Amino acid sequence: MSTTSRMPRLVIAAPSSGSGKTTVATGLMAALTESGLDVSPHKVGPDYIDPGYHTLAVSLEGRPGRPPRPGRNLDAYLCGPERVAPLFLHGAAGADLAVVEGVMGLYDGAAGQGELASTAQVAKLLRAPVVLVVDGSSQSRSVAALVHGFATFDPEVRLAGVILNKVGSPRHEELLREALEIVGVPVLGALHRSRQVRTPSRHLGLVPAAERHAEAVEAVRAMAAQVRESVDLTALLALAHSAPPLPDEPWSPEGEGPVAGGEPVVAVAGGPAFTFSYAEHAELLAGAGARVVSFDPLRDERLPEGARALVVGGGFPEVYAAELSANEPLRAAVAAFEGPVVAECAGLLYLCRELDGSPMCGLLDARARMTDRLTLGYREAVAVADNVLAAAGTRVRGHEFHRTAVDPPAGTAPAWGVVRPERRTEGFATGRVHASYLHVHWAAEPELPRRLVAACLEGRGGR
Repeated sequence: MSTTSRMPRLVIAAPSSGSGKTTVATGLMAALTESGLDVSPHKVGPDYIDPGYHTLAVSLEGRPGRPPRPGRNLDAYLCGPERVAPLFLHGAAGADLAVVEGVMGLYDGAAGQGELASTAQVAKLLRAPVVLVVDGSSQSRSVAALVHGFATFDPEVRLAGVILNKVGSPRHEELLREALEIVGVPVLGALHRSRQVRTPSRHLGLVPAAERHAEAVEAVRAMAAQVRESVDLTALLALAHSAPPLPDEPWSPEGEGPVAGGEPVVAVAGGPAFTFSYAEHAELLAGAGARVVSFDPLRDERLPEGARALVVGGGFPEVYAAELSANEPLRAAVAAFEGPVVAECAGLLYLCRELDGSPMCGLLDARARMTDRLTLGYREAVAVADNVLAAAGTRVRGHEFHRTAVDPPAGTAPAWGVVRPERRTEGFATGRVHASYLHVHWAAEPELPRRLVAACLEGRGGR
């Protein structure tokens, strides 16, 4: 059995959103890294922002000779339950232990689909012990009933400990600990209220770490200090080492190997405006034979040398609309680019004629604007026709998360036909361009990046 399959691991969960699991998980990752351990960070669900803080947490001390470990997502809806453990083992390879932050409440998952994509399901798939972060700010003895319910709701979930958060005083902590003695779930720490660990939010959640690096570093260090002072790290490490071996084999981005024909350069947008990307996407492009090069649409005035395809993922272009618009040389370069272009969500907005009145690249005959309406949720979709990313009939699962709208919402050749939860067409698939609001995890559909690399090699554009 491989060393990776014996990976020590913990899942940090909570009864509901807002309980403080991001603070605890990020602080724990940073504290363990500071102690000299190589920590692999993971996040349940499709969220891109928390993994950015996780990456920062395990990077503060540096890993000589090795690049920072990226925060990775484990999403049973997007990737299928059968890929959760293999993706976990791939991401955690070579680490000393892994910390997995949950999503929403422990038992919350895809709406109307039982436990699918919940933290509880992922914990079971990983055979990992769960530590419940409980907001104790407005309760005392009632915490026992809460924890008892979560511990007994699903016997297959191993709820192995509790960390109390937002504790008001030493007396309050004492009352909470006394109440939990009758439940039989050990209290592994108690964090008191702290202003230092607060992180700012806006319309889609936390402000990404890449947008506020200096402040984010300070906040993560404060989280680490609070966890180090208030949590029993020795007990948590022992708990992580109690996880049994996994029977799965690690996932591999190599798949069928490189597409024959060369090593095309695929330029991937990054920087503060485009921070949403799953780590496996670049790995899959490389596995298909591409050379992946990043560029920053806020600062770079030229596309990477020899680029044969562009990938523009998610992020917050609406926050940087003026700056993106002001970079006229790069907008012109994108507009004149002749190779395949794949864009998701923020990338879709960047390719439009304008965003909130600011000129964008103009590859799409559409206009984008901010709205008051949040569009959020999992989707099932099918490729309407052959395009540079997907063959006609390809079925995918994706996720939407935005407060913008595009007019029109779909082109005459849509990117996807959404079939669940409602039926509609969405996005644009015009020759060499595929642009959509739908975030798709390519690990579930490795033919998508292979098709993109093949399109480069077949001569469908590029300079």
